[in-house]
Amino acid sequence: MFRTKKQIFAFIEQNRQTYSIGVMCKFFGVSRCGYYAWRSRGRSDRDREDQLLFKEIKRIHKSSREIYGSPRVHVALKEKGFRIGKKRIERLMRSGGLKGRSARLYRKKGNQYTKAPIANNSLDVVPTRPDQVWVGDITYLKGGGRFRYCAVVMDKYSRRIIGWSISKFKDMRLTMSALNHAVYNRPKAKGVIFHSDRGAEYGAEAIQARLAELGYIQSMNRPTAKFADNAYMESFFHSMKSECIHRINFSDPESVARKVRSYIPFYNNKRKHSALGYMTPLEYEQKTA
Repeated sequence: MFRTKKQIFAFIEQNRQTYSIGVMCKFFGVSRCGYYAWRSRGRSDRDREDQLLFKEIKRIHKSSREIYGSPRVHVALKEKGFRIGKKRIERLMRSGGLKGRSARLYRKKGNQYTKAPIANNSLDVVPTRPDQVWVGDITYLKGGGRFRYCAVVMDKYSRRIIGWSISKFKDMRLTMSALNHAVYNRPKAKGVIFHSDRGAEYGAEAIQARLAELGYIQSMNRPTAKFADNAYMESFFHSMKSECIHRINFSDPESVARKVRSYIPFYNNKRKHSALGYMTPLEYEQKTA
């Protein structure tokens, strides 16, 4: 974690109000007299700058729900007018014990494919503005040993989540609710391509009829069910689970559902997206407008 005694002493100095100096010195294998000698020598201008900079880094990291790694922190600092290298941020975050959240990518291991007529795959269309291509998918949420299912609709152009629904049941009513939520939020959308997997929840006659009523074009994964067909949604579920669900023990399914409901506005309005040039989905759409 630390490469030099200087970094260890700096860490002890930052945390001496929280932990005993003697305990920290013993833990890191340094002497107390060495720490006090380092402290009495006074800090260089560079060290003082690092201390002030770390406070700002810590504030940005905390405001991001502790999910930002050094690349996003670097972008946030640049927006505030700081001129600083990426490696310096990496060093300060590493010495301060700050890191972004990550988890193994979730991949579905199976699906109940519909026997209804399957729509063609139209996901190769590259959107140039919002409301040209929407993508939808379902994931599971687990709390207190019980499950809830979450259906989400995303605008492929901006990665903005425009509709979602959470239910005890993984059925057509769940996906219909998420779709209608998206339509409510985007009432002016016309001729949208709506893409999903080939599950029965999306192939149901009621879903097909609703899309036809709206004048939307239904699109589905290819029969080979390639992972990349709905990669944008899989990427969102990966981010959501790693940043607000993993490593948290939820006492009941409603607790995890509330956590997801609070995460989606954060994802849309505050979380910087590397694929969007480190803009939020909302900023990306506003730039287009």
